[in-house]
Amino acid sequence: MKQHRYLPMTKQDQKEMLEAIGASSIDDLFSDIPEKVKFKGEYHLKPAKSETALMRELSQMASRNADLKTNVSFLGAGVYDHYIPIIVDHVLSRSEFYTAYTPYQPEISQGELQAIFEFQTMICELTGMDVANSSMYDGGTALAEAAMLSAGQTKRKKVLISKAVHPESKDVVKTYAKGQFIEVIEIPVKDGMTDLEALKGLVSDEIAAVIVQYPNFYGRIESLKELGEITHANKSLFVVSSNPLALGALTPPGQFGADIVVGDAQPFGIPTAFGGPHCGYFAVTNKLMRKVPGRLVGQTVDEQGRRGFVLTLQAREQHIRRDKATSNICSNQALNALAASVAMTALGKNGVREMALANIQKAHYAKTALKQIGFEIIHEGPSFNEFVIKLAKPVKEVNKLLLQKGIIGGYDLGRDDPELANHMLIAVTEQRTKEEIDTFVKELGDFHA
Repeated sequence: MKQHRYLPMTKQDQKEMLEAIGASSIDDLFSDIPEKVKFKGEYHLKPAKSETALMRELSQMASRNADLKTNVSFLGAGVYDHYIPIIVDHVLSRSEFYTAYTPYQPEISQGELQAIFEFQTMICELTGMDVANSSMYDGGTALAEAAMLSAGQTKRKKVLISKAVHPESKDVVKTYAKGQFIEVIEIPVKDGMTDLEALKGLVSDEIAAVIVQYPNFYGRIESLKELGEITHANKSLFVVSSNPLALGALTPPGQFGADIVVGDAQPFGIPTAFGGPHCGYFAVTNKLMRKVPGRLVGQTVDEQGRRGFVLTLQAREQHIRRDKATSNICSNQALNALAASVAMTALGKNGVREMALANIQKAHYAKTALKQIGFEIIHEGPSFNEFVIKLAKPVKEVNKLLLQKGIIGGYDLGRDDPELANHMLIAVTEQRTKEEIDTFVKELGDFHA
């Protein structure tokens, strides 16, 4: 059936359906609508084509896209080209998963509930936290929910967020905060990392949370130990947005005393897909368990003592008074969470670590090669799979030239910060071969000369 994207309706099908409901024509179905409000003209649409002609036209349009199958990508900035085990698509294609929605009836949803439970468990293991929810829309909304949880928990109305947090995530936080009358204050950056001295001057007993990213938007590894100590000295909550794949190699935020750890599970088994849909994760300490937005799956036993799974701790506006709800998000990304779970399971603990280390090593190789041909690496120091270089020309111009060579270049940091014009954020994942990196370095060098 996969080759049939829809089932055609013949004239006979239409006649039989109308007869079954006692209508003589399609117009009868709209007889309640007054004639004077009915649209009598023609829509400005092209004439319908046959399926074959339409598929040819759409395929030609799609082929104009610069996809990751025909191009080598060094673009990251929150969405990455990672290895996806082939088993992910096989599991996701099973109808019991891709047609499932909300597993309200545990007696018929054990498979879906267990899949979500496994996702929660693996997120806790990666982050070093006690409890994780069943997923959120994406990393940005998860971060905003963390900020709102912090304000509600501490009864404070100010949030500090590092300037080194992804700019789009910062925007989402500010949008949420506006509706809750919460003030969002940005912490300055020094050498590509959150400025600790500036933070000390900003923290007070009015601050609900300090929010940082690990690795941060510029690829740097933030000093979570010091950041956490400064935050907790003022009884504020410490919120960390983190790339889950990086946690395969880096010390998890939970070990540095993070109260809330959020992020996007896209690096595990989820395609870039032009920016979404992806899957946010949300993990907390036991103390904050009952404040978690969204839903959690818990493990229990039935009356025969057999292990089972149920939705639990659902403090959502669907179940309680709206003004008492922890969040207005009342869904989750179950299918993408499943993709992440399958990918993590296929890779295994050692595989996730090896994959993370490959990112570190290949990014370091690219960084060293670029330095050797004269590029200035901005913010020297430990990084994961991203780093910043300075170009002699506008990034947009260089990326156009790279695309002609079949290379998708890095992110133009000047889009978000005028002071970083001509600065490119480069991502090097485990997918990139030595030959691809060498070609990228050579082409950049030619444009730089």
